[in-house]
Amino acid sequence: MGMLTMTTATNATNPTTVSSMRSEMAASLAGVFILMFLFLLLLFILVCRPWRFFLSPSTSVSSPRLPASAVKADNLVRPLLSDNVDGNSGQSYDMPEIFLEASRIQINENTTWSKKQGLVSKEQVQSTDFCASQSDSLVLDVSYDASQDIEVGHTLKRSVTSSWPIDDKKHIREDSNFDIRIINEKPRSPVSSFTDKKILRSSLTLEVIAGPSRGLCCSRESASTSVLPLTLGRVSPSDLLLKDSEVSGKHANINWNVNSLKWELVDMGSLNGTYLNSLAIHHPDYGSRNWSEPVQLADGDIITLGTSSKISVKLSQYFEHHIPYGVGMVCDPMSARRGGKVLPMEDISFCQCPLPGVEQFGIFGICDGHGGAGAAKAASQMLPDNVASILSRPERRSNVLSLCDASDILRDAYARTEADMSHEYEGCTATLLLIWFDNNRKLFAQCANLGDSACVMNVNGKLIPMTEDHRVTSTTERARFAKLGKPLKESETRLCGLNISRMLGDKFLKEQDDHFSSEPYISQVVAIENSCTAFALIASDGLWDVISMKKAVQLMKQKSNNDDQNSADMIANNVLSEARTLRTKDNTSIIFLDFDALRTDSCITKA
Repeated sequence: MGMLTMTTATNATNPTTVSSMRSEMAASLAGVFILMFLFLLLLFILVCRPWRFFLSPSTSVSSPRLPASAVKADNLVRPLLSDNVDGNSGQSYDMPEIFLEASRIQINENTTWSKKQGLVSKEQVQSTDFCASQSDSLVLDVSYDASQDIEVGHTLKRSVTSSWPIDDKKHIREDSNFDIRIINEKPRSPVSSFTDKKILRSSLTLEVIAGPSRGLCCSRESASTSVLPLTLGRVSPSDLLLKDSEVSGKHANINWNVNSLKWELVDMGSLNGTYLNSLAIHHPDYGSRNWSEPVQLADGDIITLGTSSKISVKLSQYFEHHIPYGVGMVCDPMSARRGGKVLPMEDISFCQCPLPGVEQFGIFGICDGHGGAGAAKAASQMLPDNVASILSRPERRSNVLSLCDASDILRDAYARTEADMSHEYEGCTATLLLIWFDNNRKLFAQCANLGDSACVMNVNGKLIPMTEDHRVTSTTERARFAKLGKPLKESETRLCGLNISRMLGDKFLKEQDDHFSSEPYISQVVAIENSCTAFALIASDGLWDVISMKKAVQLMKQKSNNDDQNSADMIANNVLSEARTLRTKDNTSIIFLDFDALRTDSCITKA
């Protein structure tokens, strides 16, 4: 009986115990859910940083921003997002004295000018008509913060700082090679008497040193008007295409001012601003989409687009010899594919007319580098110097004038150049056209070449090839290999990765493989009577890859009846445009010589 009573009591308490356990479990689960919710909330706050929407303008170091209402949906090149609705306006360009430290820069011909660091030091000039040419180079550097990645195609509006620190050490890529000497395509008129004029030219190189496009480079020459101004932006057809969400579609451009002989930077109404050495250069009416005034650039400057993309500027200057009337010289680095990055420029064009000390002679040529532009730059200076040095000897010059043949001169000049070059792993083609007047005022032309840059002449409608193709697949080179006792198989179209077998430089390859040579092809002499109509075209392989010699001559004839004083430039540009249309995928340089017009220029003394 007692046992029955205890069992009944125990059973009576079981519902209470179960209910208590259930309550404790519910409380525990609720606690777990609350902790998970708090953790997720904390994670959301850390990721989204909502406090940035509540900061007052007084606590921010940012520059005035573009109101959200100013963003137009139909403007394709404007940034698409804005997180600021403040109506701040006005931006002072006044800077402390610390930014006014002046320096002096020494350039060739004892020419000097002053510049000052910072915004105040960059003289803001009135807008002028820009004119530049293809021999300038530019280097840009951009920095990148991986934490700021967003979807491609959108421009993220960030707080724009009016002044923020940069490294004291400027990011400049040094180049110990010779200066590029691309000749300009500036309009020129006939001259009545020759003086060895020297024209100041500049080479601009941009290298992105920080940002999503870090490592991207771009170069321009001040004489290359066909590829200027150079545009910096996020969308094609910008010349320097930056994959940075803070960069506007067309953010800024750089051009050569022919009046001040300086490179100038202009902000094109960007949303996130343009800074030069940390100082804002965009329009004071921020957000108006107005272009800024031009600001002069100096060697070593750092351009910042938005907050992350930084670009290093390197400038070099040189003096260029007078370009005769009737000569057009143009070039374009081109790109490997439509809308792709511009290729590094390795073509070097040169002209010396007259040759120093031998005024009856003039020289024109193109060197197309591979493995870099160093060998082409060196050869473009050595070849004319060596030809002039050899012709300075009276007996050598007399032989040319009496025999009407400069074969030995050209062969010796190439041999000297090859011996003087020390480029182990860089090389270049070399196509050189030598012209001269004899004592009877008769004009002669003779060409020498290595590689696949070519020259063609047209005399009274007759096409005259002046060069030989030195590609591995050419008939002449195959015959030379067979004569050496080292024929190639039909399927072998390259040697050590190169498609040419004759070049200057590449000393290492020549030591390893006897197929390579620096022996030039020398053309026959072409005599041009005063009654003849004649012109010549020299071009790198970027042209000949897409246009035959016959087609090139036809293109030149189409423009040859133009009486404009700039017809030589127009014809050269017309041929270059055709190469662009046919989508050549290599650097293209062109020199056009109108011998009829050349006779009217006293470039060469007609003794």
